[in-house]
Amino acid sequence: MNENSSPVPCSPARRSPLHDFLAPASIAIVGASADPTKRGYKAMVGLVKGDYRGRVYPINPKVPEILGVPTCATLDDVPGPIDLALICTPAKTLPGLLEACGRKGVKGAVILASGFRESGPEGARLEQQVLDAARAGGVRIIGPNTSGMFNLHHKVNLLDLRNARPGDIGFISQSGNMLLALVLEAEHNGHVGFSTYVGPGNQTDVGFNDYLRYLGEDVHTRVATLYVEGFRDGQRFLEVAREITPVKPVVVYKSGATELGKKAASSHTGALAGSYAMTVDLLRQVGVSVVHHSDEILPVAEGLALMQQARGRRIAVIADGGGQATITSDRLSESGLELAELSAATRKRLAAILFPQAALANPVDVAGSSDADPEVLARCVEIVADDDNVDAVFLVGMFGGYHIRFAESLLGGEMRAAEAMIELARASAKPLVVYSLYAPVKPPALRRLHEAGLPVYASIEQAVKVLEALAERGLYLQDRHGQPLQAGAAPDEAMQAMFARAQNEGRDLYEHEARALLRTHGVAVAEEIVAHTADELAVAIERFGDQPLAMKVVSKDILHKSDAGGVKLNLVGEAALREAWAQILAGCRAYDADADIRGVLLTPMARKGVEVIVGVVRDPIFGPVLMFGLGGIFVEILEDVAFRAIPLSRRDAETMVDQLGARKVLAGVRGEAAVDKVALVELLLRVSSIVSAYPQLSELDLNPVIAYPDGYAVVDARIITNRTVASS
Repeated sequence: MNENSSPVPCSPARRSPLHDFLAPASIAIVGASADPTKRGYKAMVGLVKGDYRGRVYPINPKVPEILGVPTCATLDDVPGPIDLALICTPAKTLPGLLEACGRKGVKGAVILASGFRESGPEGARLEQQVLDAARAGGVRIIGPNTSGMFNLHHKVNLLDLRNARPGDIGFISQSGNMLLALVLEAEHNGHVGFSTYVGPGNQTDVGFNDYLRYLGEDVHTRVATLYVEGFRDGQRFLEVAREITPVKPVVVYKSGATELGKKAASSHTGALAGSYAMTVDLLRQVGVSVVHHSDEILPVAEGLALMQQARGRRIAVIADGGGQATITSDRLSESGLELAELSAATRKRLAAILFPQAALANPVDVAGSSDADPEVLARCVEIVADDDNVDAVFLVGMFGGYHIRFAESLLGGEMRAAEAMIELARASAKPLVVYSLYAPVKPPALRRLHEAGLPVYASIEQAVKVLEALAERGLYLQDRHGQPLQAGAAPDEAMQAMFARAQNEGRDLYEHEARALLRTHGVAVAEEIVAHTADELAVAIERFGDQPLAMKVVSKDILHKSDAGGVKLNLVGEAALREAWAQILAGCRAYDADADIRGVLLTPMARKGVEVIVGVVRDPIFGPVLMFGLGGIFVEILEDVAFRAIPLSRRDAETMVDQLGARKVLAGVRGEAAVDKVALVELLLRVSSIVSAYPQLSELDLNPVIAYPDGYAVVDARIITNRTVASS
């Protein structure tokens, strides 16, 4: 079961510099103290009482020794090299201390002090001075405003957490209290331990992407786990995660919803970007396991550390109670997991060992068959695990407590069942997850499972979340093979010139220009003409005949045309066109008397179909992001959308379409034909390649796009230019 869970060796060519000071051979405690209430004292206790084997240099000019360790007056007085400095002094002392660290060759500094950019402009200036001093001296900074760090396998415990047990969970957390909660939970759980912990603080220098690379390389870490309030460089984090997740699981709990991407949103996509949902989608895109509740962090990390992955979503449930079997089925369905369809041969084998009243269809309810013989459960687990239709097994009920509930004589049978399950787990690639209502009292059989590395949970919901994470990881690892990222399109010279004109004029692209860009790069866009005067409307009749036409105002000052009365539909004949022209001009003048109106765009009406939206924003944290969802006027109301970071793989585009709650609409309802999913996927990939090719493109909205059984039609195209990026 753990055949894929070997630690990841460090790659010398790409070795993270954090190894040099997160596993230090020497530590200086700047501001070391003999006062038990001070952090400088706690750090000394953690090192001295924790049997740290390296050199410890307490820096304090006022006392000769602390806990029996001689002090030095300053960093310059330290007789040997220093890998790591823990700085416990006030914020104003930091610039000078970082200069001293640089002179001494200190590799990394952990800065506890607050009072930097989180406190206002003056603090931000001080923080920049600290960073400048550190960079000048070649010192990497953890923090400031950090809760500290530990590396338990190297006995570096700067937090003096006596109850933190060494293990294989690496944890990076912007909340010190979250660390304390997880340490207590792990202590109570009795199995999970930690490798490295760091509080990143302000991420002035070292950020989440740096920590993730370190944990990905660390041989003592089997799962990288992060509590994140905010990324500073989300785009770089995604790049690193894309490298790490194929070889090591990564778990993220993201608190809150980021508002950065919603600033002055000028498009539908802009209004939806920057959301918590977007962050979750982008993390999952690169193989990160995202948990939504704090009590899921440790169970999921533990499950992935022990079992790594499942090959799919098909779960076989063995239960000793109908009620819990039903609850389990509900939770599995809500999580997107499936009840495996057990083969006839499997059901026959189960029938041979269970009472006649047992339910043999999944979930399997043993219906009292195990009350006098708990070993029956182990035999059931073995039988369903042997079924090719099963990806993972979930044992649900009161295993471990039969000797408590019924008779003490059943303890032997429970212990034998536990050993049988352990042997099965070692021999099988299919995860076995156990929920027991007796888990809180830790009976012998459950303790034995824990000792052997089999996870046992006291919550059906937590156990299902673990199964979900195992399935998602397994499917991600399967999908990523042979799925290269989409290359950017080759920029077109005429389109570059078009962007340059728009930027020079201080405007976004007109719709006909946006349509030209799309058309140039293979996106199916209907023909259009632009009439600059009422007399030019006759050209539309000559070009399009008696087809019903759409008319839209062309103006750099009117972004949302419908709001200004700048759109008229189903127009046939020159008289209708002239009347619509007059109404559009009147409406737009009333909307904005100073608007620069350059005429109207005319294009044939698209036939009816399913409306979807394709959008792009350049998120300030994650870079260019593509959105796909249900289109029309309801996009911001229903928010049934999927996000992916650009560039995409083909599988990314396919999963965007499959992710929607409205996917049944796309698949065809009430006799309607399914839309052309292949064409939509191709559209998403082409848009991704256009965005990669043109950094001058800031936002894009194709809303609506009408999806058909035989292709699609882009009805409205809006492209906002990036005024700070010049055309090449």
